[in-house]
Amino acid sequence: MIYLDYNATTPADPKVVEAMLPYFHDFFANPSSIHGPGYEARKAIEQAREQLAKMLNSKITEVYFTSGGTEADNIAIKGVAFAQDKRKKIILSAVEHHAVLNTCEYMAKFGFEIVKVPVDQYGIVDLNFLEDVVDENTIIVSIMHANNEMGTIEPIEEISRIAHRHGAVFHTDAVQTVGKMLINIETMEIDMLSLSGHKFYGPKGVGALVCRKGIRFDPLSHGGHHERNKRAGTENVPGIVGLGKACELAMVVMEKEEVRIKKLRNKLWEGVNQRISELKLNGHPEKRLANTLNFSVRYVEGESLLLSLDMNGICASSGSACTSADLKPSHVLLAMGIPYEIAHGSLRFSLGRFTRDEEIEQVIKVFPGIVEKLRSMSPLYKKND
Repeated sequence: MIYLDYNATTPADPKVVEAMLPYFHDFFANPSSIHGPGYEARKAIEQAREQLAKMLNSKITEVYFTSGGTEADNIAIKGVAFAQDKRKKIILSAVEHHAVLNTCEYMAKFGFEIVKVPVDQYGIVDLNFLEDVVDENTIIVSIMHANNEMGTIEPIEEISRIAHRHGAVFHTDAVQTVGKMLINIETMEIDMLSLSGHKFYGPKGVGALVCRKGIRFDPLSHGGHHERNKRAGTENVPGIVGLGKACELAMVVMEKEEVRIKKLRNKLWEGVNQRISELKLNGHPEKRLANTLNFSVRYVEGESLLLSLDMNGICASSGSACTSADLKPSHVLLAMGIPYEIAHGSLRFSLGRFTRDEEIEQVIKVFPGIVEKLRSMSPLYKKND
C-alpha cells in the first residue's frame, strides 16, 4: 500500500505508541485522585502540556486538552461568543473546514451575524473585504492557518492585526499546520488556536485549544473542575501523553522533513504533469504546505480516480476526509472560482513522514494509465478530443 492521504490522518509514530502504553495499565489512575498513582497520571498530563506549549511558544496555563480539532473549534467560537452579550458578528472564510463552517451556521440560530470572507483563485482570503467587514460589533474572526484540501497558507499575521484593531478575538484552525511548520503564538498574535494529535503522528481522539491569557470563553460541557474548569470530564491520559510525545518529536524533525517532503511533492507534480495533458494545479503554487498537492484532471471524475488508485494500492483523497462520502464538488474549490465540472475531477495527494521516493515513482508510473483509461470512457473527453 502507498499511503498519500496524510492530511486525513497519520499513523501514530512508534515512539508515540511506546510512550502511551504504560498509561493504559501501569499508570492508569484517575489524574484527579489525590493518591500517589493519581499524582503520576497528573504529572504525565502536565508534562504533555509543557511539551505542547514549548512547541507553540505559549504558556503552559494557556493549553486546554480536548478530544480533537473539532471540539477545540467549537469551544473557541461558541465559548467566546456566549461569554459576552454585546458583540454579535462572527467572521470566517469561505474555505473553512466544516468544523468551523457548521459551528458558525449553528450560531446564527442564536442571533449572531455570520459573515464569510471570499477568497481569490488560490484560496487566499480577501484582506480588503476583511478590513471592510470587521467592526466594533465583531466578536471573533476565525480563519484557518492552512487549508486542508489545497494546502494554501493564509496570511494570519495580517488577519490577526485587522481583528485586533477592532478589539475582536482572532482564532485559527491550525490542525493542518501544527507539527508541519513552525508556529509562534506570540509573534503571530494568535489569540486562540485549535490542533489535533492524529494529524501529526499522535493518537486519534485528542487535541487541544490554546488560548492566550485574558481571552474569556465559556465551557461547552459542565461537570467537574477538569482543565481549569473549562472542559469537564476525566482526561484521556494515554492520548494526552501521546500528543505531548508527538510534539516533542515534531520539534526535532519538522524543519528537515519539510524540505524532504517538499522535494517529493514537487517530483510527483512534475512527473504527472509531464505525462498527462490538461491538469490544473489547485491552490497557491508557493504559499502552501510542503506536503500537499491538489490538482484537477479534466474530463474525469475524482471518485473514479480514487477508486482506480485504490485498486492499484494507492491511497489518496478528493478533499476533506470528513466529507468524502459527499459526491458534491468541494466547497473550497467552488469558492476559489473553479468551474463545477473541473472541480469534480479534483484529487489530493498529501505526503508525510513515512513517504518514500520509490513510492512517488510508482505513482508517477501508474497514474497516467489510470487517467488514460478513464478518459477513454468519458464522452466529454471524446467530444473535446
